[in-house]
Amino acid sequence: MFSPRFLVVSLGNQAPYYDCLHSAGHFALAAAQKVLAPSQPPFTSERYGKKSCLVSSAPTYTFVQSPTMMNVCGPWVLAAYREALQRHALQPSELALVLVHDELEAAFGAVKTRGWETSHRGQNGVKSSKKSLDSLDYPRDHWARIAVGIGRPVGRTPEVVTDHVLRKMTSYEKRTIDTKVGHQVIKCLRELRDKWEQGLMT
Repeated sequence: MFSPRFLVVSLGNQAPYYDCLHSAGHFALAAAQKVLAPSQPPFTSERYGKKSCLVSSAPTYTFVQSPTMMNVCGPWVLAAYREALQRHALQPSELALVLVHDELEAAFGAVKTRGWETSHRGQNGVKSSKKSLDSLDYPRDHWARIAVGIGRPVGRTPEVVTDHVLRKMTSYEKRTIDTKVGHQVIKCLRELRDKWEQGLMT
């Protein structure tokens, strides 16, 4: 049977770009932890995937913020997934993997579940993660993504887009993620759980 255990990994950047729009996934996952508290404990620093990172672990959800820069996160995500299997003595079919990341084409604060096989839409963290994980000969029935919109600048040149995603979030944007996006992330996770459980029962 499908185990309700989830490994939920947020993709983003580290200092000096931790609080930029490109790290909206980190802030969304932190907000989701607050929604579930106290059953979901606060993030603490521990080693996961052979690197020091922020982790919140509970019986159902293990939340982990990727400790690497966005564009090269794939190898670490793969290592973290393998470690989660070992830690909890699970088979690949028993561990759900969900990536939480920013999405340029969606309005700020919009939250949407995306299938694992859907387009990465130019999101380099998703691209890197898929490249590493898709090398595994594992079932992907319980792999998915949750995209958090950060809006799109008027200009479409690479320089304009880079400036946009690396812009520091405003206090209003952080507050919006903290008060609204966290609830939506939890809603998406619960919908995924229900969908996967129903899929196995039919």
